Amino acid sequence: MAQLSDDCFAFGGPMMSVDEAVGLIAARVTGIKETETVALGDADGRILARDITAPLPLPPFTNSAVDGYAVASRDLPKADAETFPVLGRVPAGASADEAIKPHHAVRIFTGAPMPAGADTVFMQEDVRLEGGKVVLPAGLKPGANVRPVGEDIPLGHAALKAGRRLRPQDVALVAAFGLTGVEVVRRIRVAVFSTGDELVSPGEARAAPQLFDSNRFMLMAMLRRLGCEVSDLGIFADEKASLANALKKVAGAHDLLLTTGGVSTGEEDHVKAAVESAGSLVLWRMAIKPGRPVAMGIIGGTPFIGLPGNPVASFVTFVHVVRPTILALSGAGQEKLTPMPVRAAFSYKKKISRREYVRVSLRKGADGALEAVKFPREGAGLLSSLADTDGLVELGEHVTQVSPGETIGFLSWASLIN
Repeated sequence: MAQLSDDCFAFGGPMMSVDEAVGLIAARVTGIKETETVALGDADGRILARDITAPLPLPPFTNSAVDGYAVASRDLPKADAETFPVLGRVPAGASADEAIKPHHAVRIFTGAPMPAGADTVFMQEDVRLEGGKVVLPAGLKPGANVRPVGEDIPLGHAALKAGRRLRPQDVALVAAFGLTGVEVVRRIRVAVFSTGDELVSPGEARAAPQLFDSNRFMLMAMLRRLGCEVSDLGIFADEKASLANALKKVAGAHDLLLTTGGVSTGEEDHVKAAVESAGSLVLWRMAIKPGRPVAMGIIGGTPFIGLPGNPVASFVTFVHVVRPTILALSGAGQEKLTPMPVRAAFSYKKKISRREYVRVSLRKGADGALEAVKFPREGAGLLSSLADTDGLVELGEHVTQVSPGETIGFLSWASLIN
């Protein structure tokens, strides 16, 4: 279990930038040490716990890259086409019976091992057959259409580094080495809860002044996409002592406690008081919109994060606070989000020294270029602005306004939640 000191997230500045937040998390959150071995079919999305060194070269033998005819480069036609007797046939999965003879060709197929002495392959569409012999054109370079042993990855190469979040292509690489399982960091255990007498879970009876709890389900879905093991604690009563006791009880069995809302300084913000009673709370304001009020604290050595209550603000701050925390706890490297350049199809003004995220949809302009169209309303409580758009435009701290036609940075929802 990750054990953090009470001042782990202490920050002296009045308002923390997004980059400072990510840097602080990466520097001060220690990854968990427990690992497990999983079958190859279950490895996608898991965090690799140990380097994987190539136990064999890829490809493991020199082979033909095409269907055609193998020859020795010393026999290549120099000026005019020449006729070669065809001696032997090597399909994929088989080996040549003997070494190639001088001025002879061997019929070979893609992936088949090269006969001893052969080092060049003519593509079958570049030759012609005449009475059991093959006519080979001049001009082919020695070594053409051949995949040398170890061309892709040499024996002993550090193919995959610990801390990598495995992708399907990484799983393919592990399979190519003949491995059936990989050692990965165990899943991060996250407890998610909501508080508030105004909330009820979907499926329960809702009184007129109540709302169905939506943030909790959004957060759990995002956590699962990061490979977390999620505990749904439901909705806690709005009462300091019982909430503090509940947090103390669950902290030891989890690596992170997560909620939204109730952590500012209002007299009805019971989460803040409960966390201060159960552990310690560092109020952490970020120079970000939507967002800003983000709370981080420690309960029995387990980190606590409280996100803003508005769903858009909760989503945006999850990306910049919870996501890097999960990666750090997993021992994974921080994955930098790189916006894609698109053209603005809207006007916008913002304050300097604050990073802002604008909800947009993409469309093709008259010239075929991608344009970002701003969602028509601004509220951070609009779930439709998350569901009916394609992603966010990121406006850096130094930007004060955007005009139509300017190049801006776009982050797709897929890049933010996967």
